[in-house]
Amino acid sequence: MRILKARSRHLDGVMDIENASFPDPWSRAAFEDYLDTPDGELLILGEGEAVAGFAVYHVSFEDAELYNLAVGKDFRRRGFGRALLDAVLTRAKERGAERMFLEVRRSNAPAIALYRAAGFAVCGVRRNYYALPTEDALLMDITL
Repeated sequence: MRILKARSRHLDGVMDIENASFPDPWSRAAFEDYLDTPDGELLILGEGEAVAGFAVYHVSFEDAELYNLAVGKDFRRRGFGRALLDAVLTRAKERGAERMFLEVRRSNAPAIALYRAAGFAVCGVRRNYYALPTEDALLMDITL
């Protein structure tokens, strides 16, 4: 498995994981926007055409934001999420980011554990941020 910059041929696999992972999934068009943006990337963890996971991030001056990260159900708990997260942190720092932010559902204990293990800390709460169901988001950050 390798971490690669996604191409349009990977979007079917990304969408399969997105739709299976989130109650309010992103649209295909939202992912297409990150195929060629100069300020961020859609990365995949995969081999050839198979997609095991993906991550989307954006850099704006010294700040970066992790918008989306998911690993397919058959690939979870094998270190793939951490590998994607590490790649995002490295690439964002290479683009000049000094700090990264993310939001995560308060109830998403596996994701929170992943982010804490990587060095993220809770820096705020966004009340009723998520829909389907309505839920608070924890705002987390890390210095790169």
